[in-house]
Amino acid sequence: MRDKTQLTGLETETVNSAKTRKPLYAARQKIFPKRASGNFRRFKWLVMTITLGIYYLAAWLPWARGPFAPDQAVLLDLANRRFYFFFIEIWPQEFFYVAGLLVMAGVGLFLITSTVGRAWCGYACPQTVWVDLFLVVERAIEGDRNARMKLDAGPWTARKLMLRVFKHTIWLVIGAATGGAWIFYFADAPTLLGELFTGTAAPVAYITVAVLTATTYTFGGLMREQVCTYMCPWPRIQATMLDESSLTVTYNDWRGEPRSRHAKKVQAAGQSVGDCVDCNACVAVCPMGIDIRDGQQLECITCALCIDACDGVMDKLGKERGLIAYATLSDYNANMTLATAGGFSSINPSLVRTADGLFSDKVAHFH
Repeated sequence: MRDKTQLTGLETETVNSAKTRKPLYAARQKIFPKRASGNFRRFKWLVMTITLGIYYLAAWLPWARGPFAPDQAVLLDLANRRFYFFFIEIWPQEFFYVAGLLVMAGVGLFLITSTVGRAWCGYACPQTVWVDLFLVVERAIEGDRNARMKLDAGPWTARKLMLRVFKHTIWLVIGAATGGAWIFYFADAPTLLGELFTGTAAPVAYITVAVLTATTYTFGGLMREQVCTYMCPWPRIQATMLDESSLTVTYNDWRGEPRSRHAKKVQAAGQSVGDCVDCNACVAVCPMGIDIRDGQQLECITCALCIDACDGVMDKLGKERGLIAYATLSDYNANMTLATAGGFSSINPSLVRTADGLFSDKVAHFH
């Protein structure tokens, strides 16, 4: 019977970290994220469904405004210089309302960042949402992590060529749908759709669809995490907004170290051992290719998939969840002080309630 404290570790390594990051740009190393399951993953599915549903369908919602007015719920009518949003109609001289909303949205984003870290990046950012969507397609066609790695490393065969062509075709279709959905907000959607297929739409419509198809395909399918690491300024900006009370995804090394895959053997030799079994499950599911055990990193988008992966391992081992958790710096320091002072054992800790509960409890009902 296999020792429960011993798990087969995943052979994986980080491709993004402070140790390997180039100062300006580094050629992309492929990342094959393993599918995660858990409360945070289910919450991400919900956010992804809602955000994509709004983006693709909002332009098709009807809204009766009477004669001589468009019946599209959301419409930016550039020809007549009107913006319609359900019962709201904004004229050019009223654009300050839109400016005010944009300012409020920016302030809201700052407040969210200072409170719950990069929650926007991990859950609702278009780059994250579309990468998730592209990964759904990739896994459905090529399989999960190990299958994709094997396929990528193998020689080109008829099967590999067929799978790759099919995958990239679906990606391009998603990109085209994304571009099409965007232009439907600027004209009567049913009419414009017919014009697109009959070749009578304005050239700017085709150009816009082509550009957005290319960018969606490139950013979501080919560049992925490099967009967040090198192109997006938000990781650098958000660093100035965090303080000791901000929630971030944290590896509680006061509990996990020293890590070992063979806890009983190490303990039998008279050495101390932490709860981390060095299974690399947290690394395998990370879409950014980092190891959260290395500490806070620019690349981390706080998507919490590593929390789900680690909690699953802790459940199998019969240990407390929370080795990786949402926590504040204040909580982490308090727990570290208590652990180093001998307040509790790193093997069987009486966990101090951390700020993780404030966030994880919000998504627990998806379990």
